Amino acid sequence: MSLRGDAGKIFRAGLQAADPSAETIAALEARRKLWEAAERVFVVGAGKAGGTMARAAEKVLGKRIAQGCVIVKDGDRARAKRIVLCPAGHPRPDARGAAAAVEVAAICKEARAGDLVVCLISGGASALMPAPVPGVTLEQKIQVTDLLLACGAEIHEINAVRKHLSVLKGGQLALLARPAKVLALLLSDVVGDNLDVIGSGPAVADTSTFADARAVIAKYGLRVPEAVRLRLQGEAEETPKRLTGVENVLVGSNQKSLEAAAKMAKQLGYRTMILSSTLRGETRDVARAHGAIARQIREYGQPLKAPACVISGGETTVTLRNPGGRGGRNQEFALAAALEIAGLLDVVVLSAGTDGTDGPTDAAGAVADGWTCAMPEAGVKALAENNSYPFFEANGGLLKTGATGTNVMDLHVVLVGA
Repeated sequence: MSLRGDAGKIFRAGLQAADPSAETIAALEARRKLWEAAERVFVVGAGKAGGTMARAAEKVLGKRIAQGCVIVKDGDRARAKRIVLCPAGHPRPDARGAAAAVEVAAICKEARAGDLVVCLISGGASALMPAPVPGVTLEQKIQVTDLLLACGAEIHEINAVRKHLSVLKGGQLALLARPAKVLALLLSDVVGDNLDVIGSGPAVADTSTFADARAVIAKYGLRVPEAVRLRLQGEAEETPKRLTGVENVLVGSNQKSLEAAAKMAKQLGYRTMILSSTLRGETRDVARAHGAIARQIREYGQPLKAPACVISGGETTVTLRNPGGRGGRNQEFALAAALEIAGLLDVVVLSAGTDGTDGPTDAAGAVADGWTCAMPEAGVKALAENNSYPFFEANGGLLKTGATGTNVMDLHVVLVGA
């Protein structure tokens, strides 16, 4: 068996299961009475799977769509007829996203009693749909986002801050649409599938507060712009803690992808286990733990006997030590794991993002084996400098898929051959 080839097949099976098209169509078909009874149907949204979900929505709603605007990441190849797809920057918000967010807000305000607003949200929506509150500029919001990304803050912490600097996040999009009904379809890219965290929950009652946002800033000792500091003092009205006339439906998750990947691994002849779909923490630490599991299987046949496959998912974080480094958390995961499994025979570790991009690179992730870091000096240096992309580019370990039209966090595959 080819371990690298099998790892790729297992990852692609998980990726295929992350396609939200079928679930989006099923969710809308199940609620046919809702949208058939509406006087007008509007479609708004944002996210890395925005184009895929918009195209699926058009298949069901067709000419019932009165107007639509969905913000997608640059490179999204989807095409829509009745819904305008607006490309924008990610992970750093940009002026295009801000302009499109204004259009999304205008469509929501246009809705009246008897109308239905269908909101399509997937991972990346927080950055793609920036709508800063009055008094805070887009540049200041970008600065805060950069600080949060660089310090290793977790997604729920980042979103707690962003919700309180936005006019759409944290349930506020649903407020703009009142008294129309809102149906939000959500593709989860967050650990635990918390609805209010996915895309910063534009149609979900917010569980975070101004106090939570201030606590995140204090936890990481961030020096934010004065306008942001004043905003987070909490004198403005809180985000909504209760919403009516709103339904949020989960149409995909990391767990579903892991199950599909595990099914493929079993078909390929591996004893298989799903370790977790809720991985968090520092990327290199989590990766080393996966490498240690591979070593335990290789040497002791625990917790599985070879040939074995251990699959996991979630969203780890990288504390940036070198701002000039090139890479992403999945490439860093593969590199840290490679150092742990150095010298082991018939062991492969694959780590990749289901959205097809890993950090600000054109790779989804990387693949490593026991020989990737047989001479560890180069790997240790690359890991210390957050420079995993050039390392894997040199040894052919980069995994490139292009834009996938979906996003359910990351998949990690550990294979130990017989």
